[in-house]
Amino acid sequence: MNSHLLAKWDRCLEIIRDNVSAEIFTTWFADITPLKYEADTLTIQVKSSFVCEFLEENCIDLLCRTLFKVFGEGTKLMYSIVVVNDDDTTVEVEPEVGACTNEVTTPEFDSMLINRYTFDNFVEGVSNRLSRSVAVSVADKPGRAFNPLFIHGASGVGKTHLINAIGCKIKELHPELRVLYVSAHLFQVQFTDSIMQKNFNDFMRFYQSIDVLIIDDIQEIAGMQKTQNAFFHIFNHLHLNGKQLIMTSDRSPVELKGMEERLITRFKWGMSAEIEKPDLELRKNILRSKIHRDGLNFSEEVISYIAEHVNASVRDLEGIVVSLMAHSTITNADIDIELARKIVSGFSNFEKRPITIDEIINKVADYYGVEVGSINTRSRKREVVLVRQVAMYLAKKYLDMSTVKIGRYVGDRDHATVVHACKTITNLSETDKQFRNELNEIELSLQSA
Repeated sequence: MNSHLLAKWDRCLEIIRDNVSAEIFTTWFADITPLKYEADTLTIQVKSSFVCEFLEENCIDLLCRTLFKVFGEGTKLMYSIVVVNDDDTTVEVEPEVGACTNEVTTPEFDSMLINRYTFDNFVEGVSNRLSRSVAVSVADKPGRAFNPLFIHGASGVGKTHLINAIGCKIKELHPELRVLYVSAHLFQVQFTDSIMQKNFNDFMRFYQSIDVLIIDDIQEIAGMQKTQNAFFHIFNHLHLNGKQLIMTSDRSPVELKGMEERLITRFKWGMSAEIEKPDLELRKNILRSKIHRDGLNFSEEVISYIAEHVNASVRDLEGIVVSLMAHSTITNADIDIELARKIVSGFSNFEKRPITIDEIINKVADYYGVEVGSINTRSRKREVVLVRQVAMYLAKKYLDMSTVKIGRYVGDRDHATVVHACKTITNLSETDKQFRNELNEIELSLQSA
């Protein structure tokens, strides 16, 4: 191997070691091997896709800053992942070039929290008062109050909002803690990848290093014995060390079929709290809160009509507000009772109408004037990347599909890319009013198709 390259990489490791904890350095950087440096591109070999994803999500800024200092400004980064199959042969897989830029910041652990979900905008009512009170206690004293915390309830009643609010508050009150929010589905995908790539130990070390582990929709690992076994050992390790565990489910622990009894027993160790469907008064307050946050003006007549006719979930209520805002923006019409009746009626029909991922891709591509075929290329043109990300976001929002399947359909990307896309679009819609209007128009076209 090129001794000059090794010397430069050793210099990179010295810089990295000074900027991360010893645990992170040993787990994620120590085993990296530099393969070649050609055409201003450094190719490094990592032992699994799990390591690659961790570096991209959490350490890319530090890596780029280090490469610019040692190899020169504009250095690009490429990964070579060694895949070991049953015949003990290796195959190199080279993903896209790492996204190094001149704008770098000190890397932070990515909690994957949805930052817009806070206690401040969680509307309290009779149906969720107990759960919210318990959640506040957990955020104040993680690992000491109600551990584990198991929140259950029907889809769309605010479970995801509440557990993210806990995570955000913990980060505010206890910034030294490593907080991780992850869906049970993503946990299962990561576990499977770790077995296939033979880096299960890395997977376990990562999860056992978390201080506050938040798992959404834990019922999704029902029937998956090996995944449950891994989670069982992670649960035991964290709980034994006083770390906080928070889980949500669409049903109570005793109703979880396909879940090992030893896990169900542990779910009941702490606090199990139910969030019920919102009553009429809470639905009105949720609408008022949403309308106020979006800077809209609805009459009490319109608010009452929506609350009385849309009673399934918080998500449905917010969807109605988005549709009303989009209709009003496009047609320049006032949001009155007639428009509310029209939207509520159409929304009910939309809920019953099946929607396909091809329809989403076509709608998004057509809206931005991009050829559908370009989505499956490696193009990094801004408009093509935007179409991919919006399509992934809408597919995750409207379809019962895993991130793996969404990635295959939208540009043949992996699940980590889909998760990143959803976070990007969510953040963009919260900070860019023009983009939010564009997204509303696309969603409206899907609803009215």
